[in-house]
Amino acid sequence: MLSYAGGSRVEEAIELNRSESLRVVSYGGGVQSTALLVLAAQRKIEFPTFLFANVGNDSEHPATIAYVREIAAAYAARHGIAMHELQRQRRDGSVETLWERLHQPQLRSIPIPIRMNNGAPGRRSCTSDFKIKVVTKWLKEHGATPQNPAVVGIGISLDEIHRANKRRSEPYEQIDYPLLDLGLRRDACVQIITAAGLPVPPKSACFFCPFKTVAAWREQRRCEPELFEKSVQLEVALNEKRAMLGRDAAYLTRYGVPLDHAIRTISEGPEHLDSGCDSGWCGS
Repeated sequence: MLSYAGGSRVEEAIELNRSESLRVVSYGGGVQSTALLVLAAQRKIEFPTFLFANVGNDSEHPATIAYVREIAAAYAARHGIAMHELQRQRRDGSVETLWERLHQPQLRSIPIPIRMNNGAPGRRSCTSDFKIKVVTKWLKEHGATPQNPAVVGIGISLDEIHRANKRRSEPYEQIDYPLLDLGLRRDACVQIITAAGLPVPPKSACFFCPFKTVAAWREQRRCEPELFEKSVQLEVALNEKRAMLGRDAAYLTRYGVPLDHAIRTISEGPEHLDSGCDSGWCGS
């Protein structure tokens, strides 16, 4: 776990007041959860602690990692907000990343929502295993109990209200939606961030996320060819595993063809705006 300077007095207060409910934001490094950071700094919402569940330095988009560590953490420190970067740990204490799990030789169930031949996303466990459970573990370690659950703020804005209440609360948490309470949309979140003098963060998601739009895949291929090639090779590796298990091929886009072919041949058209992790946990 990485803790950034500036929140020490907040953490001391947490230790001295364990009988009170923890109030944290599950921070994703995107627009909505960064707006929550600004609102917390302005004391417009009461959330003194922000938790960034990093699914892996080899998995999160590098721009998200850079924004969290260089921009958001520094801003939090200046305003007395505790920001912690968390990662999933194995029983032996070593860190497990999503990228590593995807490349395990014994992998049988793919944890990301890879697309089936009909374009529909498969079942996933990445959000639960690498974000929700990681945050829940921290909450339990810091005094949250089923009798006294932590209040966990999630950055879902009014234009995404359909995503609220889709995630089942864990026994140690009570989910809260501050942006909905304030009636704020994504464009208002952008204004809040820029008015605070911060750059607008990039969209937060793993660089290989199957929820990525075709436009985003095109941008990755054009501007980040190394990441695009890694995504292509990941798709190949996953399909090699599926073939060994006697399963049909699956893909990172909804078009039923390999990624490098899909992005080269699919024509421009209206985009379905799938959600990433901007809010602090992945969209559905």
